[in-house]
Amino acid sequence: MKTKRLFLFAGYNKNGCIDAALEHYVNALTDLGDIVLVMDSDCPDSELAKIQKQCVHTSATRHGEYDFGSYKRAYIWATENLNLADYEYLYLVNDSVYGPFQDLEPYLTKMENLGHDAFGMVANPHHSHPHIQSWFVGLKPNVFTSTWFDKFMRDITKLESKGEITQLYEQGLSALVTANKLSWGCLYIAPGRSIYNKIKKFYCAGMPFIKKVAFTRNHGALGKQIKYILNRTSPDIRNCILSAARATYGTQHIDWLLTNNPIKILFRNIHHVIYKLFIEGI
Repeated sequence: MKTKRLFLFAGYNKNGCIDAALEHYVNALTDLGDIVLVMDSDCPDSELAKIQKQCVHTSATRHGEYDFGSYKRAYIWATENLNLADYEYLYLVNDSVYGPFQDLEPYLTKMENLGHDAFGMVANPHHSHPHIQSWFVGLKPNVFTSTWFDKFMRDITKLESKGEITQLYEQGLSALVTANKLSWGCLYIAPGRSIYNKIKKFYCAGMPFIKKVAFTRNHGALGKQIKYILNRTSPDIRNCILSAARATYGTQHIDWLLTNNPIKILFRNIHHVIYKLFIEGI
C-alpha cells in the first residue's frame, strides 16, 4: 500500500519565477505524496502553472516571514481543506537546496523507520540547542495532529532577524518535540556550518541535496566542490541546477565560480584562509 505523505513546501525566488531547479524538486516529490506549495514571492499565474498539476494547492504572495511563514500558510490551508488524519507523515521542506540528485523514496523510508516521532535529513548537534535542520523535517501524526504543534504553527510571525527565526522556530520545533517527551533523529549529522562548507563530503556520503548558499560562500572557495558534484550528476539535473543558479546569481558569477583555472582556485582558498585568520580571527 502506498504511504500517505503530505509535503508542506516553502519556496522563494527573488525574480518571482518557478525556476528549473524548483520544478525538478517538485517533480521528484510528486509520486511520493501530496504537495501544498507556498512561495514567499509574488509569482504570476503563468509561473505557478508550471507546477500546479503536481500540487494539491499553490500560492505565491510575498509575506516576508521566510520559510516558516510559508510553512504556516501551507499548514493552515491543509487544516482547512484536507483531513490531516488521513496522512501517515507530514513533511516540512523548502527550496534552500538544489536537488535531489537521486530518488528520494529510499531516504524517506529510512527516515520513517528511524523509530522517532520527528526526523529529518540533517541534524545540527549544537551544544545547547541540538535540532533538525528545518529544510527537510518529517513528522508522525502524534506530532502534526497535536494541539501544541498546531499552536506552534499558527503562532509563527514575522521576525526581525534570521537568528531569531533559527532560535524560535528551527531550534524551537525540535525543543518542543523533546519537551513533549517525544524523540527525534536524522540521517546525517552536520555540526556548525559543515552542511554549507563540506558539500563534497556529504555528497559522497549519499546526501541527495546541496545547500544553495554554497554558491556564494567562502569567497568562491567552494567552487571546486560544487563542480565535483555537478560533474557526477545526471545532465538533466545538472542543467536544471545551472539554469536556476545563473538566473539567481548571474551567469558571470557562476562562470567565475566554476573556473577550471588552478591558479584562481588556489588564490581563492588562500584568500579565504587569510580572511578567516585575520578578519574573523579564527
